[in-house]
Amino acid sequence: MYKLLIACLFSLCLVQEERAYIWSDDLQLTWEDFNGKPSPGTTVVAVTASGISFGFSTKMSENKLVDYDAFVDAHFYPDKSWYIKEHANAIILDHERLHFDITELHARKFRKRIAQTKFTLKISDQMERIHTAINDELKQMQQQYDLDSNHSQNVAKQKEWQQRIKLELEKVAYYK
Repeated sequence: MYKLLIACLFSLCLVQEERAYIWSDDLQLTWEDFNGKPSPGTTVVAVTASGISFGFSTKMSENKLVDYDAFVDAHFYPDKSWYIKEHANAIILDHERLHFDITELHARKFRKRIAQTKFTLKISDQMERIHTAINDELKQMQQQYDLDSNHSQNVAKQKEWQQRIKLELEKVAYYK
């Protein structure tokens, strides 16, 4: 018996039809990619809207999971990402790019956890638990990054984070 289960879940409650870029090594975001409108009364110069989507399909017999296939992608949402042109600069753009790289780091961690998990007939529950944990970790790291770098204002901390994320991405390069 074949069962097909697709679960596409987007963090930030974004609509599936929304325009998105999938992270890749050669994708270099520019300010032209930030097409959203700034929030009124904001104190930040730019916002990167990014998130992780995943889906999977299964092949099951009556009493066991026979096989499954899964995908995980890191997305950047240009219509939800924005900047204030008068205050934007290259340092802030690098800061925003790193937010997307942090999302990719967690997509790789998600793929790694999937590869390391022995799934059962309760694969939907297992996938959802992994997804929830990864999104919690992603949110926490994004917040810590903004706090440590003071939203790019602390240039030394910004550089430390850039090096840290580069190394972390290399550690999970197998799951690219």
